[in-house]
Amino acid sequence: MKIDKFVIAIIISIVIAYFFPQLGATDSPVPLDTIAGWGISLIFFFYGLKLSTEAIKSGLKNWRLHIVVQASTFVLFPLIVAVFYPLVKDTNHEILWLSLLFMAALPSTVSSSVVMVSLAKGNIPSAIFNASISGIIGIIITPLWMTSFIQQADIAYDFSAIYIQLGTEILLPLILGLLLRRYLGAFARKHGRSLGLFDKTVILLIIYKSFVHSFEENVFTSVSIVDLLLMTALVIALFFLVYFITGWIGKRLNFNREDRITAQFCGTKKSLVHGTVFSEALFGHTSIMGLMLLPLMLFHAIQILIISVIATKMGVEETKRQIEKGRIL
Repeated sequence: MKIDKFVIAIIISIVIAYFFPQLGATDSPVPLDTIAGWGISLIFFFYGLKLSTEAIKSGLKNWRLHIVVQASTFVLFPLIVAVFYPLVKDTNHEILWLSLLFMAALPSTVSSSVVMVSLAKGNIPSAIFNASISGIIGIIITPLWMTSFIQQADIAYDFSAIYIQLGTEILLPLILGLLLRRYLGAFARKHGRSLGLFDKTVILLIIYKSFVHSFEENVFTSVSIVDLLLMTALVIALFFLVYFITGWIGKRLNFNREDRITAQFCGTKKSLVHGTVFSEALFGHTSIMGLMLLPLMLFHAIQILIISVIATKMGVEETKRQIEKGRIL
């Protein structure tokens, strides 16, 4: 298995934040907050340009699959984490639990969902539809999950400012991109590789400045090695639990093989792009933002590794079946 280069880049960004915090420090002459804000807006503007309306229209027919995927993403995932809230309420682990909830409430990722479904020979049009629509739904659902619990945590918050920021930095650029898709859509698709590189650069910038602020405030002094190992184990357990539940639901609903793969792969993904952007809006004014991203970054690396292995195996097995049936020479 190849190590994902973006995972390596994230680790390097965190190391740089620890040893070279000058650019991201509170008194830095470089306006990283402003740069990150414009970068976020451009990410969602380009996201609007690249949305495939054809795939969305054709995908609407398979409504049972879409309900399973979106329910897994925005209901099942966060509910599994939410049931443990009484155990951590008013304890030192409440913030760590909140970071897990944030990860669980995020939308599915677009690129890796589609790539992995394709690799496993799943339902690619439905994967494109669900991954695309998930990002739009998440703009509304993810903050709702978080604000309902943040109100009970000891975090100073201005919710009106949060929704104004979400509207101006994310929703408006997305709508503008959708409106201009007819004129600039071809340009966005042609330069998709470069735009993807731009997305990752903005994410790395946000991660850098987030961890600089967290290191400044000594936020991670409360996270022991035991806590980190426990969080990693919980992230892995959460992934497999949702993976097997979505697979079981797919069988109960008599989904064919392609739809079951799409349900399991899209329903277990969490988007690092949306997570980084949403954390900037939800926690950017607090020192805990780096801590809130920690489970998501662990999950990002783990989901790529696990699904890559599963998808490759499924793809090989399906190819063998097709050869045996004489459909592939």
